[in-house]
Amino acid sequence: MIEYRSQSFLESGLAHIRNSPADNGILEMIVTRPAKKARSTPHRCTLSSQGGVEGDHWAKGCWKSLPDGSPDPTVQVAIMNSRCLDLISASRSQWSLAGDNLIVDLDLSIHNLEPGQRLSIGTVILEITAVPHNGCASFKDRYGEEALKFISTKGGKELRLRGIYAKVIQD
Repeated sequence: MIEYRSQSFLESGLAHIRNSPADNGILEMIVTRPAKKARSTPHRCTLSSQGGVEGDHWAKGCWKSLPDGSPDPTVQVAIMNSRCLDLISASRSQWSLAGDNLIVDLDLSIHNLEPGQRLSIGTVILEITAVPHNGCASFKDRYGEEALKFISTKGGKELRLRGIYAKVIQD
């Protein structure tokens, strides 16, 4: 049985999330989604402008596509704050359920990372996109209604607690 966090518990962790580093974040986990509802947590992977995160289903098609049917690069890589995931999850083993590719200890807020800004991971450069990353029914099922409300508040959206999207601009 999944343990859901209470609203008061979630609110008690906001200060810790707000103290995420603004620069030089740490990549805590890599998650790929090889198929619907499937998750893999490799220790390393390749990111490319053509394939996104190696092993992830994005390149095979995703929820947002271009007019020609190809996957939209503006949602190529999903990134989420590890402190938020740690707060809403009963254990680290539940982090991958979010489905975000890169779990990072980094301030993802709108005040720290604007669309067009770039992040580097090794030699790869990612560009933050303007596509909002919102909670959905699956998120509610995995982390609970209180967690969905928590990330969906005005403050949660400013901090981008659900995460951000980026595209690979340099392999």
